[in-house]
Amino acid sequence: MLRNNKAEPLECQDDFNGHLVAITGATSGIGYVTAREYASHGANLLVINRNEEKTLNLCEEINRDFGVECDFMLADFTHISEVKKVGEELANSDLNIDVFIHNAGVYLTERTISDDSLEMVFQVDHLGSFIINYILKDKLKAQQKCRIILVNSEGHRFAILGLKLDDLNWEKRRYSGLKSYGSAKTAQLLTMIKFNDFFQNSGVTINAMHPGNVKTTMGENSTGLFQRVFIEPSYRSPMISAKSLYYLGVSKDIEGVSGKFFNLTYEEEPAPPVLDREVAKKMWDLSIKLGRLA
Repeated sequence: MLRNNKAEPLECQDDFNGHLVAITGATSGIGYVTAREYASHGANLLVINRNEEKTLNLCEEINRDFGVECDFMLADFTHISEVKKVGEELANSDLNIDVFIHNAGVYLTERTISDDSLEMVFQVDHLGSFIINYILKDKLKAQQKCRIILVNSEGHRFAILGLKLDDLNWEKRRYSGLKSYGSAKTAQLLTMIKFNDFFQNSGVTINAMHPGNVKTTMGENSTGLFQRVFIEPSYRSPMISAKSLYYLGVSKDIEGVSGKFFNLTYEEEPAPPVLDREVAKKMWDLSIKLGRLA
């Protein structure tokens, strides 16, 4: 488990004037506070959300409060076609993305199958970020700079026996919100291994972070252990996650650090199943297939 769970996160006070930061799921919770944190340091934003009205309000707020640019793209991560469209538009654009924060996520207590015939938590929490990163990987590598940050979770440890690659839709096993969530986060960490291999010595880094035990709306329909562990009201504000994401995206202290799992700003050892390079290759190939990328 986490060694640095009670340590105060490190902070970065450097400005980020004129740099472009992309954030998914930025209209509420950690994503919203993180957008404001980056904007407060002078960064321009590209937010990727599903709700147009909330997104327009966010961009108006960011521009009013901080005087920086806030552009947006719309994509519902429950539809692969919409995620692919955003990825392709970005890949064909002339934008230079300095930091890409994959924050969009969901937690469900009942097994739900998407219109793409995939278990919903796996699709949103893993496949969405995978598709965008895969489509953008050559563009980012050509930029010779970018910090990709996956908002992952200590909850990956709930997949205690690793992934069941032949049952990602939970047809052969009893569904559990905790286990499906842990499996999706495990899948994300496994494919991070392959992305890190691809970006070696390119100036592009990719890391994952547990955002701390903060109160957000992601698990608002949950009860029991997830509620007590991850969104208990007595736990800390999402601001601590936002400041940690700013540190990971900007601080010179971790320049060139890649392929790591952080608890806020401290590197931690993830669960053994997410370090299996053989399974990582299988998950990579399967994600390409399920994401209709080949």
